[in-house]
Amino acid sequence: MQVLNICSSDAFDGLDYMAPMFHCWLQEPGRVVFIARMNNRVVALESALLVDGGQTVVLQGLRVAPDLRHRGIASAIQKHVTDYVRHHYPEVSAVRLARGNQPSPQTLAKYRIIAKEVSHTVKTTVTDLGPFVAELQSRLPCQTNSSSHSLVILDQQQAEMLILSDHVVSNLLPNKTIINDWEPLKPVQANLEVLRRRGLTWIADHELEPSAISLCTTPYAVPYRHDALHLHINIFGHSLASVCAVFLAQLEALLPSLPGYLIFYTYVDPEVWPGLCEFCQNNANVSFFKDYWEEVILEADL
Repeated sequence: MQVLNICSSDAFDGLDYMAPMFHCWLQEPGRVVFIARMNNRVVALESALLVDGGQTVVLQGLRVAPDLRHRGIASAIQKHVTDYVRHHYPEVSAVRLARGNQPSPQTLAKYRIIAKEVSHTVKTTVTDLGPFVAELQSRLPCQTNSSSHSLVILDQQQAEMLILSDHVVSNLLPNKTIINDWEPLKPVQANLEVLRRRGLTWIADHELEPSAISLCTTPYAVPYRHDALHLHINIFGHSLASVCAVFLAQLEALLPSLPGYLIFYTYVDPEVWPGLCEFCQNNANVSFFKDYWEEVILEADL
């Protein structure tokens, strides 16, 4: 409970994932969770997930108690985590993390940018999602310029074969990086188990050599409001028509089962983002949650 006390309900615009994720993290293979205490009080948290066959560590979940921020606690716990990793996992050669804004000059002095996506964010009730999907369906033939899309929901084997294929790695992934939500992974066999644990829905516009391939997380509850569910869709591809088609297919896949109020972030190539925003303009009472917002993937040698 003390851990959740350092997560304010308005953090991340009310979308803090720590409550549903923390206990899962404690049991996840390859993850180490660090908690900082001061006078018997939990004041900070950070986690490190071993990926890429143990060659890389992904830092996630940095939290500091609201009344103790800007006192150097975040830097102290991050230094402790990296020192721990160096000592206990000497085979790790790189540290990677994701940030939701443009890194500061101080951060860029420590890390290099290896990939970037732009997030398109939408909020809606489930009741309004159906009309929104129907409106987009009526617009899709114009968007695709009558090109044919054989959209397919991929089973796990199909998804794993595609995401590691030369075509997807070389042509679709941002700088050859799989980004699932805020987890950046190299497209290597060792990371497939990490992706399996996430319960993802995979959709591509073609079963072989797609122009767009996407993954969608399992929805989880957030503090934004009592019935709010948050989910993330990552779409890899540079064709606006294919990205729009796959985005719509992910929404259609969500329709039969979700209750409540939905907030979903869709991450795409920066060049595709303006067209996706235009495609999503609607009369169905579905609104944008946030303006232009970058997800930047950073990496440093350890």
